[in-house]
Amino acid sequence: MKLQLNTIILYVQDPQKLKVFYKDVLHLEVVEEDAVWVLLKAGDAYIGLHKMGDQYLDKISNGYLFDNNTKIVFELHEDINAVRSQLLAQQVPMREIKTFEHYNYWLCDGTDPEGNVFQLKQQKRNSE
Repeated sequence: MKLQLNTIILYVQDPQKLKVFYKDVLHLEVVEEDAVWVLLKAGDAYIGLHKMGDQYLDKISNGYLFDNNTKIVFELHEDINAVRSQLLAQQVPMREIKTFEHYNYWLCDGTDPEGNVFQLKQQKRNSE
């Protein structure tokens, strides 16, 4: 069996609010949407934003940020320092840029307006 990732679906409080973030801030293309669903093109895969059911939303306080164990990773071809600076200027919470020994990428985590973690990943040049 050979599997290929097609779509990651996040269950969210406000798909329209997150659509604005992923479209206007991270520049993903909206390919489908309705009142409870937004589908975004992210390279060769898609990110779906599906509104949580009311039975779950009623239990969440206004302004709640999710704490989950999922991270969406976006590979960059631009300079990660410049992209991080642009996102910080747009008030996107971003952590410091980091790497690991013997790892050929720079990494930087951020969070969307509902607390979902995303990571920017840029391959190091040979001199780094």
